[in-house]
Amino acid sequence: MKHRIVVLGAGYAGAFAAGNLARRLSPADTEITVVNAVPDFVERMRLHQVAIGQDVAFRKLADVFAGTGVQLRLARVTSVDPERRTVAASGEDGDGELAYDTLLYALGSSVAHHDVPGVAEYAFDVTGRSSALRLRDRLAGLSEGGTVLVVGEGLTGIETTTEFAESRPDLSVTLVARGELGAWLAPKARRHLRDAFDRLGITVNEHTAIEAVEPTRALVADGTSMPADVIVWSAGFAVHPIAAASGLEVAETGQIVVDRTMRSVSHPDVYAAGDCAYAIGENGRPLPMSCASAGFTNMQATAAIIARLTGSAVPTTGLKYHGNHISLGRRDAIFQMVDGNVRSKSWYLGGRTAARLKSGVLKGAGWGIAHPTFGMPKRKRRLATAPDRAGASAAA
Repeated sequence: MKHRIVVLGAGYAGAFAAGNLARRLSPADTEITVVNAVPDFVERMRLHQVAIGQDVAFRKLADVFAGTGVQLRLARVTSVDPERRTVAASGEDGDGELAYDTLLYALGSSVAHHDVPGVAEYAFDVTGRSSALRLRDRLAGLSEGGTVLVVGEGLTGIETTTEFAESRPDLSVTLVARGELGAWLAPKARRHLRDAFDRLGITVNEHTAIEAVEPTRALVADGTSMPADVIVWSAGFAVHPIAAASGLEVAETGQIVVDRTMRSVSHPDVYAAGDCAYAIGENGRPLPMSCASAGFTNMQATAAIIARLTGSAVPTTGLKYHGNHISLGRRDAIFQMVDGNVRSKSWYLGGRTAARLKSGVLKGAGWGIAHPTFGMPKRKRRLATAPDRAGASAAA
């Protein structure tokens, strides 16, 4: 009987992890299944480009995993039962349960509504492919002079606002910030950001809290309203409540609490990677939800799974957040380095050089997903003992 590894989600964390596991573990001993709701690998960092109408190609997961031995099941996860070691899923490949011996939970995150009335009904977002395509259709229908209001001054809000303003200069684009735009950047980088907003003709409303969203306006805490043809909500991320409902130990955020090896502190045969993992970085703080964190956590999780299954010492990979890379349209960007306490360093890289660097990062991530068996060892590692249903991953 093979040891069954089930990976939930095929985003940056899940797809990379599945490829790494297939590359390094012997198929004679292991069976790897990826469960994902859609048939494509969706590059979330490009979804604001999709929304504004740019041509962004998505790779088919069936092609990504072809020849790797990874089984792909197209279905949406509906529940996890860590006591029975089963996952319930429903979708294109049918409804039913999957049993596992080791589970890697990498379902990612979606937009956080923060219980603001009207956001779910009337606002758009760019956290998923379907929502980005819905927004694309709406923006395509706007004529010259149409108004777009982006709520949220984080990385997603900044990239979305600048991409829209650059691609559609005929639209009036406004960013609403609860605080000061770019307050966390170093002074020179902050000036670069504001210069980019000025160059693109973006209006910024700082220190403004949105308390409700209606079809054609956002209501501000001070009682005023901001009219807009389209309201884009980018005020943070939230994880799906499946983990909390399953009985796994979760943080207040709903993220799965893991140890240094990305192993659930409550269920040792469950690992988490990406936005759904409550992982503490080397600075003693939780890692932020980001593509970079997805990379750190999936590498640590797969290294730990492989080591424990093959009877090796569990290595530790770096969990240090190095900085933020922010696109400001296609020809400008900011790369802001941070120190160990996630405070911006004085040095930053901006302009076309930073934009080319960001483009290289995106292409590199996409290439890595598309070539999961690159560097495959001639001899894959066998499990330390014969797999059994007691769960080899539960061994120390």
